[in-house]
Amino acid sequence: MNKIVKNALILTAITLVSGLLLGGVYEITKEPIQASKEKAKQEAYKSVMSDAEEFEPDNSFDEKKAEKILEKNKINGCYLSEVAVGKDKSGKEIGYVITSTSKEGYGGEIQISVGVSMDGTVTGIEILSINETAGLGMQATEPEFKKQFENVKTDKFEVKKDNPKGNVDALSGATITTRAVTNAVNAGLSYFQDALGGSVNE
Repeated sequence: MNKIVKNALILTAITLVSGLLLGGVYEITKEPIQASKEKAKQEAYKSVMSDAEEFEPDNSFDEKKAEKILEKNKINGCYLSEVAVGKDKSGKEIGYVITSTSKEGYGGEIQISVGVSMDGTVTGIEILSINETAGLGMQATEPEFKKQFENVKTDKFEVKKDNPKGNVDALSGATITTRAVTNAVNAGLSYFQDALGGSVNE
């Protein structure tokens, strides 16, 4: 009996020490990890809106409102999580960077940054998170594919495989990935048009 109690106490002590060590490691690494994520995010913002000198969070962004906008515009399988305002050297607002995620990638969620200037022009996209098939869906990270969404003024992007008059060439062997990225771009563009006062007709 004493041996059982002794072993239980030893295990308890090990568990407590391990928990304290893990907690300490988390506290030590939490700030650098957060800083690294923020740096990567700022770099993504800059890549989709190169004319902006700084980016500030748009505190008016409302996920529930965004959800209703996407539902109204029949953009399924996507959600928006963040909006940043891009400003030039003088502090003038020149556009928005919208974080958009498609849940319908071949390998799971695909998260992107979508840059939209004040006149509704999509200035570019950057892939933030993707887990598609190497050599197929992962080609979505290549400049050649992303350039299709660069400096384009349209109310909606469409994959040519779905509509011959569309403006997006599907990746070879990765139509699902192409549709997912295109829908995510359209989700961001739709939010801009409906919630941020933008219009491609202005």
